[in-house]
Amino acid sequence: MKKSVFLAICLGYAISSTSYADTVKVYAAASLSNAMTDIAKIYQIQHPKTKIIAVFGATSVLAKQIEAGASSDVFFSADREWMNYLVQKKRIDSNLVKPFLFNQLVVISPKNLNITFQAQPNFNFAQAFKGHLCTGQMESVPVGKYAKQSLIHLNWFKSLKGRIVGTDDVRAALAFVERGECDVGIVYKTDALMSAKVKIIGVFPTHSHRPIVYPVALTRQGRLNKQAVHFEHFVKHSPKAKAIFQKYGFMFTLK
Repeated sequence: MKKSVFLAICLGYAISSTSYADTVKVYAAASLSNAMTDIAKIYQIQHPKTKIIAVFGATSVLAKQIEAGASSDVFFSADREWMNYLVQKKRIDSNLVKPFLFNQLVVISPKNLNITFQAQPNFNFAQAFKGHLCTGQMESVPVGKYAKQSLIHLNWFKSLKGRIVGTDDVRAALAFVERGECDVGIVYKTDALMSAKVKIIGVFPTHSHRPIVYPVALTRQGRLNKQAVHFEHFVKHSPKAKAIFQKYGFMFTLK
């Protein structure tokens, strides 16, 4: 009897270990949710024994969770700063960090509004609309940081004081504009293209903000997970993954 119990325990441990080895946990910026969900589905069809668990949210929040010890194999950031933060915290090795995707910063409004936009310092953006402007939280969320850089560059930031609504991530900013709670929003082009309820009214010049670069890297935990290593390689090098990123409007960094 004791022997059978012992064998059952060993078998249970082996099954749980195998299950864990075949699971890949990906922490990715909210703006990547549609693309990464599609990529994960394709990968799991090709590798039915592997389960991809994707966690989407503000890059800042995800980085803090990884720092705090959350189980994660791959980190896909919407900016370099939070990736570098995890490198400094020794959660990711610097030699594994690779810039991978580019995005653009755009201004959106609900489709029923007619708001003009010119990306020039002499344009009075504050008077071009009546309500609030939504974007990510400007001190932590990447899209909000890029937005603040552009607004300062164009000398618009002070004139918009009290009218800027900071959201938890870029998808939340998009949702506010979709519902008409904000007259304008500053989001990534890829997010704007996802919605049938908003329109792009302008694009910020690339020199008005830091390059919107998405680096991706295996975490210290992910390096020890063969399936995570394989999945990260698939994301970066598979023609199918590349086609999905392009479908959603992402651009690739130069190799």
